[in-house]
Amino acid sequence: MKLVFFGAPGAGKGTIAKIVYDKNKIVQISTGDLFRNAIKNQTELGKKVSAILERGDLVPDELTIEIVKERIKEKDCNKGYILDGFPRTMIQAESWEKIDPIDRAVYFDISDEVVKRRLGGRRICPKCGAIFNIYTNKPKNEGICDNDGESLIIRKDDQEEAIENRLFIYHEQTKPLISYYKKLDKLVTIDSSVDADTSYQQIIKALKL
Repeated sequence: MKLVFFGAPGAGKGTIAKIVYDKNKIVQISTGDLFRNAIKNQTELGKKVSAILERGDLVPDELTIEIVKERIKEKDCNKGYILDGFPRTMIQAESWEKIDPIDRAVYFDISDEVVKRRLGGRRICPKCGAIFNIYTNKPKNEGICDNDGESLIIRKDDQEEAIENRLFIYHEQTKPLISYYKKLDKLVTIDSSVDADTSYQQIIKALKL
C-alpha cells in the first residue's frame, strides 16, 4: 500500500508512521530524515537544505521530488511505503501522481494552537535522538536526556519564529492538498490532536490494515 501522511508540522505524522511500520511493515520515507542525513554528512545538498530549513522554508519542489524518487527505488519499498512530509505542495502532489500514484492520503487534522504547544515544547537529544516535551513528556531531570545524560536542545525549526513561518507556509501551500486528494477520492482524515495510539487506531480502521 502506498500512502501519504500530510498535515501541519507537529501533527504527529512521523510518530504514527513509525508505529505503522513497526506493526505493519510499511516503510516510512521521511523527507525530513533524508534532508537531516544530508546535513549531517555535510554533502552539497545538505548545505543547501540546512540554510533553507533554518529559515523555516520548504526545500524546492524539484529537489524534493528527485530525492524521493531515488529513495523508492530501494528494495524495502517493494511492498509499498508511507510518504511522511511529502508531498507538501500541489506541484509535488500532481507530479507524484504521474510518477507513482498513491492509494490513500491521510490528513492529520490539528489546530495551530496544539501545534505551537507541541513544537515549542519539544526538546531533542543530540546524541541518541530521543524526543521530549516540556509540557507532555518531560525528562526526569530538566534539560537532560533520560538515556545518556546529554543536554537537550531545541531544533532551530522548533523556535517560535520558525514555527510561525512553518505554519504560514503550511496553510498557503500544503492545506490545498485536502481538496486535491478529496477530488481523487483518496482522502482519509483523522483527528491528530489526540494521543499517538488513538491516532493509530483511527488509521487502522480507515485503511483496514
